[in-house]
Amino acid sequence: MTRLVRDTMELRRYIRMLRKNAISIGFVPTMGALHEGHRSLMRRSFKENDRTIVSVYVNPLQFGPGEDFERYPRDMEKDFTACRAEKADVVFAPPVAQMNPPGRTTTVQVAGVSDDYEGAVRPGHFTGVATIVATLLNLVQPDRAYFGQKDYQQSVVIRRMVRDLAIPVDVVICPIIRDPDGLAMSSRNVYLTPEDRKEALRLPAALIRAEQHVLRGETNCDRLRKLMRAAMRSKRADVRVDYADVVHPETMVPLGSVEGHAVLLAVYRVGKTRLLDNRVVAPPGTAAWVG
Repeated sequence: MTRLVRDTMELRRYIRMLRKNAISIGFVPTMGALHEGHRSLMRRSFKENDRTIVSVYVNPLQFGPGEDFERYPRDMEKDFTACRAEKADVVFAPPVAQMNPPGRTTTVQVAGVSDDYEGAVRPGHFTGVATIVATLLNLVQPDRAYFGQKDYQQSVVIRRMVRDLAIPVDVVICPIIRDPDGLAMSSRNVYLTPEDRKEALRLPAALIRAEQHVLRGETNCDRLRKLMRAAMRSKRADVRVDYADVVHPETMVPLGSVEGHAVLLAVYRVGKTRLLDNRVVAPPGTAAWVG
């Protein structure tokens, strides 16, 4: 039976009981507005752990001025129903005051891998993410924590944070889940009008086109960048490419050529909605990617 926990002390008591009985814990941190992508993480956790805890917390620290914190989709009843359907044991939905106490002076900054791309477009975003994810990992003390590949840079930041701070958790990055039309699932997709969505499909199409070129032997990253940007070009004035790059999968450093695994990374802005997507690529004959 899925239980809803809002108080951190109640959660700590539950965690102590699990640890006392050597019960393994899987953790899926979310901001709610759950979709099939989140549910796939829960299923993975259910298979690999004795208990699964899902957090639902819209983190104000990761939103910048003028971003969509106030209008970010929230539906706790629907989210709880989704968690129960996936047999999650606990839904942890704390109030902001417990996660972000007044007078907070401690934050977590992961330098280097967080500096560019989303870190440059959204200053302070990854500090907000890392601070709250570190807090959640401290509270839940999971054996494994599950994140989606769609937020690729975020996954790199979290892995680096966990390594640098010696947090005893296995960070598991799970594949992107897509709608039938190829668009990566995102809670913000609800903002898209039907016409917006048609434009948005240029993003996954551009990544697939670049991947096909790599598979045919293209290794020049400048040509791949130009190819992606050209594939996302639109006649609409409110559609633009925030960035389209080819980066090292662990350091996020831009590459000059594709010698091994690389990440095609792009963000496409359609109206007021920013869409993130990526693909891990490699030349023919490269060993399988282990994310």
